[in-house]
Amino acid sequence: MCRARLTGMKRLPAVGALFLAAILVACGSDDGSTAVDPGGHPSPPAAMPTDVPAAPGVVDTRGLVTVMDAGGSPELCLGPVAESYPPQCSGPPIDGWDWSDHKQMYESQGSVRWGQFMVSGTWDGTTFGFENAVPGPLYDPMPTPEPTYPAPSVEHSRAELEQIAEEVGTLPGAQGAYADRGHVLVDVTYDDGSLQDWADETYGDGVVVVSPMLLDRAV
Repeated sequence: MCRARLTGMKRLPAVGALFLAAILVACGSDDGSTAVDPGGHPSPPAAMPTDVPAAPGVVDTRGLVTVMDAGGSPELCLGPVAESYPPQCSGPPIDGWDWSDHKQMYESQGSVRWGQFMVSGTWDGTTFGFENAVPGPLYDPMPTPEPTYPAPSVEHSRAELEQIAEEVGTLPGAQGAYADRGHVLVDVTYDDGSLQDWADETYGDGVVVVSPMLLDRAV
């Protein structure tokens, strides 16, 4: 609390009067309220996106993925695949997939069919529109260098990174997230840039690295 006693105060020189005025302005009223600079507080973080973005053009899977048909309709497994026989996985539905176009390029057990392919098509945020596929035996990937990540703008402890990984693991389309060398790496179905922008705004540039499983085809 700030108080100034004026009773019995003698006339002050001009400089002293100005000093007292500054004190009185700083003190304000005695109701306990204080002036707050609205610009001194950071803005609250933006809300986490709720939908998987749609792709504006043709996309390719990031390497080979499993196309799984458990007896209903084919799905594109972009996340983990259980190593069983037959394997178990799930993903978004593939519109336009016909197993008869991929004879001898897939396995089957009963009504279950599956195979590994590099798949191309369209993505509307929920369904993959099939256009083309390269089966695993014919897929010849280009050599890729070891990935590098930008230096994070904010340093975090291992415990903090693991907490961030748990949070971003709930991003729409997230396939998994984990801490790695000062970053949090998260695989998602697709990102048009909005998921990475949200992560940078929320945790600091370069702290979270968003890696889509569906990649925009370079024009």
